[in-house]
Parts: sequence; C-alpha cells; structure tokens
Amino acid sequence: MKVLITGGAGFLGQHLAASLLKKGHRIEVLDDLSTSKNVFSVNTNQNLSFIQGSILDQQLVSTLIHRAELVIHLAAIVGVSNVMNSPLRGLQTNVLGSELIIRTCYANSVPIVLTSSSEIYGKNDSGPLSELSDRVIGVPQISRWSYSDSKAIEEAFALAYFKEKNLSVKIVRLFNTVGPGQRSEFGMVLPSFIESAMSHKDIIVHGTGLQKRCFMHVTDAVSGITKVIENDKAIGSVYNLGNPSEITILDLAKKVKEIAHSKSKIVFKSHKDVYGEDFQDMDSRFPDITKAESELGWKPFKSLDEIIQESIDFYNLA
Repeated sequence: MKVLITGGAGFLGQHLAASLLKKGHRIEVLDDLSTSKNVFSVNTNQNLSFIQGSILDQQLVSTLIHRAELVIHLAAIVGVSNVMNSPLRGLQTNVLGSELIIRTCYANSVPIVLTSSSEIYGKNDSGPLSELSDRVIGVPQISRWSYSDSKAIEEAFALAYFKEKNLSVKIVRLFNTVGPGQRSEFGMVLPSFIESAMSHKDIIVHGTGLQKRCFMHVTDAVSGITKVIENDKAIGSVYNLGNPSEITILDLAKKVKEIAHSKSKIVFKSHKDVYGEDFQDMDSRFPDITKAESELGWKPFKSLDEIIQESIDFYNLA
C-alpha cells in the first residue's frame, strides 16, 4: 500500500515507518518538524518520501491524501511543556488539523488509523482503564486538560464519520510510549531521567514522586498499531495499547539511577515550580488491554528494565 503518516518524523513515526517499509509498503511522511530533529533522508529507501508541511495546510493535505491508500494520523502537539505553554496551538493542531485530515480521508475514501492518547481518561485513576472507562476531566481554566479535550474531540470526529459516513476508522489509545532515541526536551519523564543519570546531574522528580505510571516500548506500540492496520474487524473500534505494569515516578528514578550506575542525586520539585499554578496531575493511570489481547492477539513484551537498558545503550552510542 501507499501509506501517508502524518507526524511521521517523530519518535513513534520513524519506528512505525521503518517497520512498514520492511513489509514492502510505500511511505509518505508529512511533518512540520516542530518537535522533530531527525529528518528522513529520502535517499535511504526508494519507497520513502518526506514532505515538510502542516496538517493545517488544506491544499497540501488534500494532495497527499488523494494519492494515499491508508492514512496513519500521528501528528499532534507533543509533551506537557508544549501543552502548557501553547494551549491554543495545541487545540488548533489536534482539533482543526485532525478534523481536516479525517474529512479529507472521507472525501477520498481513504481509510484512517488514528493514534489517540491515554490523556483521554483525564483524572480517572479508578484502576485499570478500559476503552469504555469514563473521562474525568478538570475545568478549562487548567490548560493541562485542553490536550485531553482535544484528543476526545478528535476521536469523536473520527467515530462520527464512521457512524454517519461509513468511513473506515480505527483508533488506538497509546499509554506512555518510550524507548531508545526518545528526546527529553518536551517533558518526557523517562528520557529526562536517563539523560540526567548518564551525565550525573540531579534527577528531578516532580511532586511527591508517588504518582504511578506505566511505560511501553516503542516496538510494542508499533506491533499493536500494525495489528490494528491489518485487522478489518478493528474498523470502528478503539484499542488501548500500553503496558499495564505500574511504577511510581520515584521508583522509576531509582531504577534508572541503579541501571545507569549513576552518581546523580534524586531531588524533588513541585509541579508549581516547573509548570506554574496552571497544572494538575493524577495519581495513577494504567490500561486494561483485554480488548487488544482478545481481538488483536496483541500484548507488550518488553519490560521496563529492558527499555531503560536499551535507552542507556542508545545514549552511549549517540
């Protein structure tokens, strides 16, 4: 197939593109490089081409989708710092850009795989979150929740086009996708810890460090997305993709320090000091992946220790 990947020059996008190229697909990547430094070289594979541009560019989007057989929509604002500092840009990209992508897919009868986020669930920390778990969202005055709202609207648009227009739509909700090569500058916790540990600088833990998170290796995410692409029964469905194993952020910092043999100190900063008053966090968020296991035959394989070691090895080679 000829596949268009929006946001394909990012961390997940490059891993996904590489995997699909190995399967013989032809890939076009659209990315504005606002959060990507590693630009594809079109000379590396004759089946890969890169276009620098925005998903808000209607003419460009129309041209690219018209010649695609599948769209994988990854493009979105990335990272807590970007969400907090540029809420308007985030809403415009995630809502207006995504609506344009979805609408243009319908106009050209091109199926779409939409990558959403665990942020959909907001402050819901009631336990393992299934695809039908309620959203618990803070007030609009807290910019943190604008991202969650934008991804929910994005999903709602896609599902509305499926229900009313019969557009082939498949949705995955990703939980904390990490791995070698991920960058730290947009507030990504694991690469931030690893970079600090490897340079023996203070490892900064936000808040009490008792908040719990789960982490999925990027290759597991790619495997899940690929299974969704290849399964016609996934049309009109939403799937959680994540590793259900939780760890506190403080224990994560300790684990990174231990595996890296680092002399770093672990220090604490309040969320207010880092992000200002306009921020809220949740105590826990981890997925119920029963649906992905039963309908797709998918589950994550890489452990957190493996993820950390591979990321450290990559850091040493960089």
